[in-house]
Amino acid sequence: MVERGISKMSNLEVDVAVIGGGPAGLSAAISAKEHGAKQVVVIDRNSWFGGILPQCIHDGFGVEEMGISMTGPEYAESYIKIAKKKDVHLMHETMVLQFNNKKEITAVNREGLHKIKASAIVLAMGCREKTRWNAMIPGDRPSGIYTAGVAQALINLYNIMVGKNVVVLGSGDVGLIMARRLKFEGANVLGVLEILPYASGLPRNIVQCLDDYGIPLFLNHTITYIKGKERLESVIIAQVDEKMNNIPGTEKEIKCDTLLLSLGLIPENELSKNVGIEIDEITGGPVVNQFFETSLRGVFACGNCLQVYDTVDILSIDAKNAGQHAAEHAVSQKKKIHGYNKVTKIIPTKGIKYVIPQMVIKPGRVHFTLRVKKPGEASTLHIVNKDKEIFKKKLQCVTPANMVEFDVNISADIITSSENLEVELDG
Repeated sequence: MVERGISKMSNLEVDVAVIGGGPAGLSAAISAKEHGAKQVVVIDRNSWFGGILPQCIHDGFGVEEMGISMTGPEYAESYIKIAKKKDVHLMHETMVLQFNNKKEITAVNREGLHKIKASAIVLAMGCREKTRWNAMIPGDRPSGIYTAGVAQALINLYNIMVGKNVVVLGSGDVGLIMARRLKFEGANVLGVLEILPYASGLPRNIVQCLDDYGIPLFLNHTITYIKGKERLESVIIAQVDEKMNNIPGTEKEIKCDTLLLSLGLIPENELSKNVGIEIDEITGGPVVNQFFETSLRGVFACGNCLQVYDTVDILSIDAKNAGQHAAEHAVSQKKKIHGYNKVTKIIPTKGIKYVIPQMVIKPGRVHFTLRVKKPGEASTLHIVNKDKEIFKKKLQCVTPANMVEFDVNISADIITSSENLEVELDG
């Protein structure tokens, strides 16, 4: 391994290369080190590590994982310190241009072009926010329109107030948190609009960010037109029916100078697509097996580029598992962690939006995560193999905002038969 001047090297060989230096990337890199990888590098395009954590100044990070509550910056700093202590090499302000099926990475920074040969790669590129153009909102193009994450960065990192009279479109968690944050700063938050009949953010954020501060939530509502010559002047809102069509006669104009968009997140997977990794149409992330390995052998995926997580804590826990398996692959490349040439696909059916992993390649205990399609009361989760139930779990209530986690023992007979497993929800 090279010394500390890693960014000056034009050629580099490592056991594990992690693309992305957010919480998932740092967690995976540390775990890879702890599980036998000697040379681990984290490559990030930003001038800092921790992803969006430095701008998340509210607390609550680390509770599920470490048992203590930290702010985003504190949580990020804890991981950065561990990474440095374990001699994980950190390359910042470095853009990964591409990698190939031989796990050769091409990256560039101010020092020039870098060729990095890795025995295993962990994808941890995170996600990006949906914009006005993803929602196809017609109207003028004035200033005063921000994604919730951009507004969060402006206020928390640069002390720039984004506006006085604010409407939030979409009830994603960052939008809910920013509605409360703007209220703290003295803004008049006129309401949060959600096109669905239920909130898309976590129930606790609805209570703590909206209900506790008297901020109204308008379900089955959307924005139909944006007005403003230079600065935003108003938005036209309307109710929608079950088919998401505007209901005539429900239009209403709201005077405002600022619009925050909290429309959801898109996993960053341009690098994955360019090398031919199979992408799940629903999650927008790579298709993986129970080892977080993608369709390209030796390339693993974790964090929000795999699926959009509820909390950073659960994201970090899964990323540690991805880092462990990447290290095992790198250290013992001749060892077949697969164990079988057969693949059992996991198929979401009734009431299920998606399931991860999407395939199982080795018998044993497998950790699954999934999201349901719509909210419901008491339900029962079933996993069926050839009409035979192999798993059942009762759920008190379900909502798309809450990820469901569970473990299942998968037998060797199921793997060798290559029969699909169907996941369904009753209730």
